[in-house]
Amino acid sequence: MSFLCVRTVSRFRSLSRALAPGFLLLHGNAVPKTAVFFRQQSSNTRLFSSYTAPSGVEENNSKSALKNKLPPGKEVSSKDAKEKITTSAIDLALNSVVKVFTVSSKPRLFQPWQITMQSESTGSGFVISGKKILTNAHVVANQTSVKVRKHGSTTKYKAKVQAVGHECDLAILEIDNDKFWEGMNPLELGDIPSMQDTVYVVGYPKGGDTISVSKGVVSRVGPIKYSHSGTELLAIQIDAAINNGNSGGPVIMGNKVAGVAFESLCYSDSIGYIIPTPVIRHFLNAIEESGEDVSFGSINLTYQKMDNDQLRKDFKMSDKMTGILINKINPLSDVHKVLKKDDVILAIDGVPIGNDSSVHFRKKERITFKHLVSMKKPCETALLKVLREGKEYEFNSSLKSVPPLVPKRQYDKSASYYIFGGLVFLPLTKPYIDSSCVSESALGKMPKKAGEQVVIISQILEDDINTGYSIFEDFQVKKVNGVQVHNLKHLYKLVEECCTETVRMDLEKDKVITLDYKSAKKVTSKILKSLKIPSAVSEDLQPKQQNKRSKVPPKSKEH
Repeated sequence: MSFLCVRTVSRFRSLSRALAPGFLLLHGNAVPKTAVFFRQQSSNTRLFSSYTAPSGVEENNSKSALKNKLPPGKEVSSKDAKEKITTSAIDLALNSVVKVFTVSSKPRLFQPWQITMQSESTGSGFVISGKKILTNAHVVANQTSVKVRKHGSTTKYKAKVQAVGHECDLAILEIDNDKFWEGMNPLELGDIPSMQDTVYVVGYPKGGDTISVSKGVVSRVGPIKYSHSGTELLAIQIDAAINNGNSGGPVIMGNKVAGVAFESLCYSDSIGYIIPTPVIRHFLNAIEESGEDVSFGSINLTYQKMDNDQLRKDFKMSDKMTGILINKINPLSDVHKVLKKDDVILAIDGVPIGNDSSVHFRKKERITFKHLVSMKKPCETALLKVLREGKEYEFNSSLKSVPPLVPKRQYDKSASYYIFGGLVFLPLTKPYIDSSCVSESALGKMPKKAGEQVVIISQILEDDINTGYSIFEDFQVKKVNGVQVHNLKHLYKLVEECCTETVRMDLEKDKVITLDYKSAKKVTSKILKSLKIPSAVSEDLQPKQQNKRSKVPPKSKEH
């Protein structure tokens, strides 16, 4: 029995008395939910740092420049030149890297009308062009207060979260104080490092209050599921071990940023991950173009590999053809308009897809084709070459991401809920599944309509009116008075606008709940009062109140 646990590396200094689950990534169903949580404050982190010396003309120029500065007759070795460049890069980082102090609070999972106790955490960040600070989204998620302290200072400056990309775990902070920016230098983004390149991780990990620099090498480059969002994006694996608090700090290669430190692999030695510059640039460009909307491309379908010879033969693939077989397509996606089940995708934008779903990356490296997909902007299209019943076709289609039926993560927003007759209704989310006995089967389902949700009965607040219904906790509500439930807002509307004496709810597994409408409304008020619940419905479900001032009709003129 095995599982993979990936955790982010911001440092939690003070948590509520309740157990605070960390970010968790599970593979398979072998591990029971009760066995895979841990206290965030005790998590360790590993991160990589590396550096690559410039080559060719740049390296020769660096040698010459260093040589001219030394006394006559003294030669400068290649090692000395590299150390000189590295030292200057770290000196530059010292005037850019900051410590981020966050106070956060989020809605409780099972009592969404309440929020958790405030917790304090720390992370890292660094200055980029435009007087902005780049850090991780998980460092400032659900924040109520963010402050920043620069190296060598004791002053904490109030910061504002200007933009957040939870998908890619990145955020931008702004500070409206000229004094803070005195002496601060922006760091420049570089390229993706090669295998075994040396990098340096700079940040504020636990173990001290001052800045820290650790060294490592690049071990691997390829897409992984980011633990903060569950989105599969490109990442770089390194072997530099660091502690909580490094999240959001830069990873320096030469004199440029190779990536942003953000998470590590639990129960393993020297496996850490950084967000590479292509993902960072995609995030920054999206913010510049659209202001807030940060989106990465998605193929919006399920597929299987074509490694089997007989399978390729049955789908009329020639010996030179390679690709992946489409199993199911999201009906809300744009590719659903042009692709079909049993199509074989041979290439994307002219790049052939291997039978193992990989594409050429650089030199002799290969990565999953999903990297090409993820780097697409919502406004861009991709050229898809497919094999259909033995004939080749080409289609242009957008690869815009479609919201999943069951959200993987939710941040910076209030929770939705509705209470009626003691029954608490919630939209199903992955965090809820991870913390309850709800089946994971809903995670693999695709929405049939935009805005569709799986609505469940989270709990039943006891009263005589709901006697015997407690066994239906965590059951999905399929229909209300014969009408198919589309989402929680739709269920709320169906119940509140009920014009019959009894409200009937059809649940999964053909179970049924009935409540007397008027009695249930009275009981709801009583339960709210006794349990000190402020409202029976979350603010997002309530109809918007329009303040319409009554206009006094003009008086008619007397003649």
